[in-house]
Amino acid sequence: MSTAEQLDPTPLSEEQPRAAAVRDIEVDHAALDASIADFAGPNAGYYARAFQSIHDTTGSIPRVFNLAAALFGPFWAAARGIWGMFWGFLILEIIAYVQIGRGAWGDLGADALAQAERQAARAQDFLDRAAAAAAAGEDGSRFETLGNNLMRAAERSRETAEAAAADANMILLTGLALLIFLRVVQGLWGNVVYEKQYTRWRVAPDEVASGRTTRNLLMGLGLGLVIVPLTVYRFTIEGVPDWMTAFPANPDTYSDTARWLEGVIDDAARGGAGAFDGIVLGVRQVLDGISLALIGTPWPVVMAVIFVVAWRSAGPRVAIFTAAALAYIAFLGYWEIAMETVALVGAAVVLCVVIGIPLGIWFGKSQRAYKFAEPVLDLMQTLPAFVYLIPIIAFFGTGNPPGILATIIFGMPPVIRLTALGMRGVPANIKEAATAFGATRWQLLKDVELPLALPSIMTGVNQTILMCLSMVVIISLIGGGGLGQVILEALQFAAKGPGLLGGLAILFVAMVIDRIVQGAFRRADQR
Repeated sequence: MSTAEQLDPTPLSEEQPRAAAVRDIEVDHAALDASIADFAGPNAGYYARAFQSIHDTTGSIPRVFNLAAALFGPFWAAARGIWGMFWGFLILEIIAYVQIGRGAWGDLGADALAQAERQAARAQDFLDRAAAAAAAGEDGSRFETLGNNLMRAAERSRETAEAAAADANMILLTGLALLIFLRVVQGLWGNVVYEKQYTRWRVAPDEVASGRTTRNLLMGLGLGLVIVPLTVYRFTIEGVPDWMTAFPANPDTYSDTARWLEGVIDDAARGGAGAFDGIVLGVRQVLDGISLALIGTPWPVVMAVIFVVAWRSAGPRVAIFTAAALAYIAFLGYWEIAMETVALVGAAVVLCVVIGIPLGIWFGKSQRAYKFAEPVLDLMQTLPAFVYLIPIIAFFGTGNPPGILATIIFGMPPVIRLTALGMRGVPANIKEAATAFGATRWQLLKDVELPLALPSIMTGVNQTILMCLSMVVIISLIGGGGLGQVILEALQFAAKGPGLLGGLAILFVAMVIDRIVQGAFRRADQR
């Protein structure tokens, strides 16, 4: 209990300021000063007093001013390892330096003056033609009128150039005022930011920079010397060299690299033709099986089965919505191509789940394997679909099977990542308890880990389904069928009506699948 509490045993009421409670806390100032000295290094006494002033200030701006931060600006922040402050104020100061340069040595009216000279030269040409016409006894008034008009335009351009040049002093003063303001702000804010960094350093001393290091100072100076002069030169000098505005790339490098890459792909396609044909054959068999079930079966049977599955999985509301969506698709004549779309998506999702969940389980159990696969998954998710359609065509040709392979590349990462996340999220104490009761590795996986990771796994499956559906239109570019072909034709002929109707059909297919999967998962979770 503090001294204040001993003198006054009455507890603090809710109306009393919180600052009073803060002042009652006893602080070991010697230990705090030693900690600040370990953190700050040089000028530790100054920072101890500044941090104490910040701690004692509540509800207002701390009255501390860091002269070093005001004098050296971003480079003080760099030396202290405050890189966020360094980059923020360096960019703002560059704006001030550009204004100073424009006002000091920038030719502000150069563009208007050059335009005036071009207009005057053109006007003199018209006046010469008017004089030549008059000497030949012809009517040259039209040329004289044009020349006089251009002369007046040239005078206005010169006036504009003179006005811009007259604003140079104001621009210079504005830049100086902005620079001084930024330095004052850094002086006022420097200790506050540094105290927050000290707070983070006390929590994680190995992860937060501390002290004033020569390496950080040299890095900040190097960045400043590269960025500031080049930027100021670029925006204050007319006629800068071409290498500053465009990278001096060699066109032959691009051509040679493109030809080499084409040769590599062609050689790989010829060398692995048998393997690629086998993959296409396997995908085609899966697709043909699903297509036979959806398209070959009479439509009333398929519609009734889908309705019953929606009812049993997600309830009557989803079943009614499913019936309405199927009616829309059927009455507009989209039934067969919609089922082809479902077959394409179904084949892609089946392959994604069959391949992705085992990989996700492996990556969830092996951190080394996941670190190796993570860049590949990032590449699969970030690479634009139109880019990897090119090697897909080169290796597998065109049509529905290559489209499914492209869809797998795009849709498989979510189920892998979320399965791995679910496996890593299983509490270790539960696994230890199951192992203590004699569970084998297979029993541990089947009866403990997979059930507990099921919510994350099902979320990954749902995301994979939606991402595969989003590829329907894109795979139509390489010969894929289904509703994507309708959208592609509508785009080619700018057919607004068919395009919107086809787009709504894709939307309803996606919503039906999503609602059924989510409803089935919710009911399983409730049970």
